[in-house]
Amino acid sequence: MSNTKNTQESQGSQKSQDSQDSGRTNDNQKAESRPKPMEVLRQARGQLAELTGMEAESVSSFEQTEEGWALEVEVLELERVPDTMSLMASYQVELDTEGQLTGYRRVRRYERGRSDARRSGGH
Repeated sequence: MSNTKNTQESQGSQKSQDSQDSGRTNDNQKAESRPKPMEVLRQARGQLAELTGMEAESVSSFEQTEEGWALEVEVLELERVPDTMSLMASYQVELDTEGQLTGYRRVRRYERGRSDARRSGGH
């Protein structure tokens, strides 16, 4: 009788362990299916360039949000001579959890050679 009880306990313990392992596997698969931050940056730059016709020069902010990702991307809008007079723009870009662009908008325009008087303390 004790052998039967031990066998049932070990089977229950094994099922519990399998269930925990399955949960970890699902978590690992979700983490592996999510794009890495650098992949998201590359995708965002490419998608924004395709939509606007302007190449991203830099990404000035990048963060993961509950909905996916949020970036601020700097682009050259109008090239002038000298280069310090060229018009730049900052675009706020939103992506879903898979790295697909869901929206963007221009948040400011400025001359390349001008400091940003609008924002103090880097914010």
